Amino acid sequence: MNTILDETKKALDAATTSPLMDDFNMVVADVEALLKETASQSGEKFIEIRNKLDQSLKAAKASMAEAEEALLVKSKVAAKATDAYVHDHPWQSVGLAAGIGYIIGWLSARR
Repeated sequence: MNTILDETKKALDAATTSPLMDDFNMVVADVEALLKETASQSGEKFIEIRNKLDQSLKAAKASMAEAEEALLVKSKVAAKATDAYVHDHPWQSVGLAAGIGYIIGWLSARR
């Protein structure tokens, strides 16, 4: 059971370090740097835009954190359900895995 959860955690760690997440984190870092660099600038419109950008950045960070947490919870539930199914129905699981392997092999051989 712990093996499936460990593998799921590894997969999630890989997902959170995907190029998309790297790009998002780079954009966030750039926006934060821009906000810091323009902190001394004045002007009513400039301050309004900077504040709106800061609020949008905070909302994006919160949204990504919520999405990551939801993904983690759903993955743990799926891993536990899969583990329970495999323990309850070992031969059906072996048959299903063999069938999926056969289909993947057949599809890759066609190329």
